[in-house]
Amino acid sequence: MQAALQGGGITAVEKQKQSGKLTARERIVAILDPRSFHEYDLFVEQAGKDFNMDKKFLPGDGVVTGTGTIGGHPVCIYAQDFTVAGGSLGYAHAKKITKIMDHAMSLGVPIIGINDSGGARIQEGVNALAGYGEIFFRNTAASGVIPQISVILGPCAGGAVYSPALTDFVFVVDKISKMFITGPEVIKTVLGEEITQEELGGARTHAEITGNAHFFANSEEECFHQIKTLLSFIPWNNRKKADAFSPKQPLKEYKIANIVPTDPTSPYDVRDVIRSIADGSEFLESQELFARNVITGFGRVDGKTVGFVANQPLVLAGVLDVDSSDKAARFVRFCDAFNIPLVTLVDLPGYLPGIDQEHAGVIRHGAKLLYAYSEATVPKLTVILRKAYGGGYIAMCSHHLRADFVFAWPSAEIAVMGSEGAANIIFRSEIKNAENPEEMRKQKVEEYKQKFANPYVAAAYGYVDAVIEPKETRHFLSHALSISDGKTEKSPERKHGIPPF
Repeated sequence: MQAALQGGGITAVEKQKQSGKLTARERIVAILDPRSFHEYDLFVEQAGKDFNMDKKFLPGDGVVTGTGTIGGHPVCIYAQDFTVAGGSLGYAHAKKITKIMDHAMSLGVPIIGINDSGGARIQEGVNALAGYGEIFFRNTAASGVIPQISVILGPCAGGAVYSPALTDFVFVVDKISKMFITGPEVIKTVLGEEITQEELGGARTHAEITGNAHFFANSEEECFHQIKTLLSFIPWNNRKKADAFSPKQPLKEYKIANIVPTDPTSPYDVRDVIRSIADGSEFLESQELFARNVITGFGRVDGKTVGFVANQPLVLAGVLDVDSSDKAARFVRFCDAFNIPLVTLVDLPGYLPGIDQEHAGVIRHGAKLLYAYSEATVPKLTVILRKAYGGGYIAMCSHHLRADFVFAWPSAEIAVMGSEGAANIIFRSEIKNAENPEEMRKQKVEEYKQKFANPYVAAAYGYVDAVIEPKETRHFLSHALSISDGKTEKSPERKHGIPPF
C-alpha cells in the first residue's frame, strides 16, 4: 500500500513538484472537502504484458479514482498521475476511469476528471485506443444528465483531448495546461514550422482563441476555487435544481440607472448591468476571454441560480458572429439541460457583416443560437436595454423564440436596422430629389427614429410585455422567475432534433 500511494516514486514526485505541479492525490484533496476523499481500485495492475510491461510496477496504473464531497455534496473524481508512466492511458487505466464514471451516472452526481497524461500507452496498442473510445461513449451518455468537469493540469494530447471537449466545462491553468491533437514535433516534421507547446495549445490559447477552455486560472489553487464556485451555482444532476441561497441585494456601487449611456453608440460594460441585478453583485463568468462580444455566466436572483447571456457593447458593439453564437448557444443548452432559468440582456446592432464571417459560416453558426433558445424549455426572460436590430433581435431570445417574458427599457430600439441606414433606404428618392439632400436626410432619420427608436411599437403588437424603468429591472425579473418556477412545456414526440452542428 505504501508503495502504491507513493505513485511513481520519490524521484518522479520531486520532478512533478519542481515543474510547479501538485501530485494527483494532492489535487484531489485540494478540490474536495477536508477528509472526504475515499480512494478505490488502488491495487489495480496494468493489463499490458508485451515489451516487458508485465515486469514493471505501475501503481494504480497511473490514475487515482474515488469519491468525496464538495460543499457537503457527493462527487466522483479521478486524477491521472503523471509520475506513473507519464500518466499514459492503458486498458486498466481506462477501466478505472469508466468505472468511476459509471458510478457518477448511477448515483446522479458530478464527475470531475483531472487530465495530466502523455496520451495513449503505445505498448498496449489498440487496447489503449479502445479505452479512449469507452470514455468518449460515457461522456456522451452522461451529457445533460450529470455535470461533467474537465481539469487540464498537464499535457492532454492526441485522442485524449476529445474527452474534455465532450464535457460541460474545461478548466485550464496558465503555463501548466497543454491541449493539442498533434504536437510541435509532428507539425515541424509535416509542415516545417517551429512552434512551442504553449503557442500551439497552452492555457491562454484555448481560453482566448479556440474557446475550448471555459475557465482560465493563474495557479492550480485558483483553479480549484473556480471549480468549487461553479458547483455552488449548478445542480448535481438534471432531475434537480441548484441549491437556493439566502437572497442578497446587489451592491450599492452598481446603480443600474447610471450604467447604460443614452447615446446608442456609446459603449459600456454590460457586466455592470448584470452585477446591478444579481444577488450580492456576484457573477461567475464562463469563457471570459473568448468571443468577448457576448457575455455568459451564472448569478442569482432572490437566492436562485440563473444563467445570464448578454451582448457586450464594449467589444464589436455586442454584435453576434461565428464564435459568440457558438459560445452563447452552448451555454443556453447547458442551462436548459440542468433546469437553470435564462436571463438575456439585449443590446446589439445585429450580426457582424463581412466576407470573412460569411465564409466562416455565420449562417450555420448563427442558427445554433436560434435553435438553442427555441428548444430551451426553462423559464426564459429577456430585457432589451438599447438596440435590438435585425436578425440579432430575434436570435437574442425574442418572444418569437418563445421567451416567457420580454421587458424593454424606454431607451430600447427594435427595428430591422439603425435609423441612419433605414432612412437612407426608405426615403432614398425624397433625399435625392430634395433641394438640400443633407437636411432632408436628417429630417427623415429623425422621422424614422420617432417611429421605431422606441419600444412602444413592439409593445403595441405584444412582442414586448412591459416597458420598464431600469431601476425596476430586478423587481420584474424576480417576479417573473417566481411565477415561472413551475413552468412545464411539452415538446413534440421525436427521437431528437437536428441542430445545425
